Amino acid sequence: MTVNNMADPRRQNKIFRYKPPNTESNPTLEDPTPDYMNLLGMIFSMCGLMLKLKWCAWIAVYCSFISFANSRSSEDTKQMMSSFMLSISAVVMSYLQNPQPMSPPW
Repeated sequence: MTVNNMADPRRQNKIFRYKPPNTESNPTLEDPTPDYMNLLGMIFSMCGLMLKLKWCAWIAVYCSFISFANSRSSEDTKQMMSSFMLSISAVVMSYLQNPQPMSPPW
């Protein structure tokens, strides 16, 4: 044994590499926030389009950004991009129909 090994208090047989927990075996570890924000974004987008409410359209854009920021790279991007494009189209259509600044909802 060398002097370096004597000064090192770590035990080589007790060192294990970290492995993240498997989400397939434990579904409670999966974060539902992106799914909820995606759903809220679609609901607010449809309210913004159908009811011509600008604040609903802006909340839809906000929810879409949160959904995109919290999603994992392995998730399906088609649904997320469709929600994002729907929210952008709600903002564009609400301002095309009435270009006046948004009035407060209260």
